[in-house]
This record gives sequence, structure tokens and C-alpha cells, in this order.
Amino acid sequence: MILRRRERKGARIEIIPMIDVVFFLLVFFMMASLSMTVYRGLPVNLPRAASGTTPPTETAAITVARDGQAYLDRQPVTRAVLGERLRGLVGANPQVAIVITADEAAAHGRVVDVLDEVRMAGITRMAIAIRPEAATR
Repeated sequence: MILRRRERKGARIEIIPMIDVVFFLLVFFMMASLSMTVYRGLPVNLPRAASGTTPPTETAAITVARDGQAYLDRQPVTRAVLGERLRGLVGANPQVAIVITADEAAAHGRVVDVLDEVRMAGITRMAIAIRPEAATR
């Protein structure tokens, strides 16, 4: 009787489980990076606008609440104190950008007062936060 030798099969690397693992790692790191973002403002009801951009990375947040109270990085401030603190921020970092979040029911005059203090402090990079409006066709 003649016995035939079996051919040895070479080792194979399965690619599909490797793709699953890489995808899982990608999702994990994306979710982890999203949870590391720091929002310094208070939650307010933002007005809607059709256009808008993301704020720069080095920012300070000024929030104008519905009742007209202003907050700088969640700390309540008066108009005079706001100007002093903004000048301190500019002294520490001349490239600082200010993001103003004002409730849509806040008095227009109070928001203008905050904008005036930002300009008088020498800050030229500022943005007003909005909620994106749904595109209509």
C-alpha cells in the first residue's frame, strides 16, 4: 500500500478580524477625544444661523444669560471686572479668542456692552456662538 503525503497548508493571516479590531480602536479613541474637550461657558439657548464655523482652540467663553448677567469662564462678572480680566487674558496670551454665547432672550444692549468690553480690552479675535439652522431647500 502506498501512502501519500499530505501537503502542508501555509499559515494564513485573517484580515477581517484585524479590520474589526482596528475599527474598534478608531471608535474608542474618537469617543475618548470627544470626552476630553473643555467647554468653559454656561448652557444657554443659542440663536440659529445658517452659517458658522468652529471656534479656535485657545479661547475664553463669555456667557450672557437670559437675565443679563455676564459670566467669564463660568464666573459671574460685572462690566468693570470683565474688562480687567480680559486685559489680563490678553497680557498672558495675545492670540486669545473670545467666544460669546448669549441667550436669544438676553437684552441686545447687554450683549453690545460685552462686545464693547472685549474690543476695549484689545481682543480682535471673537465669535458669537449659534446653533446651526437646518438647511432648507
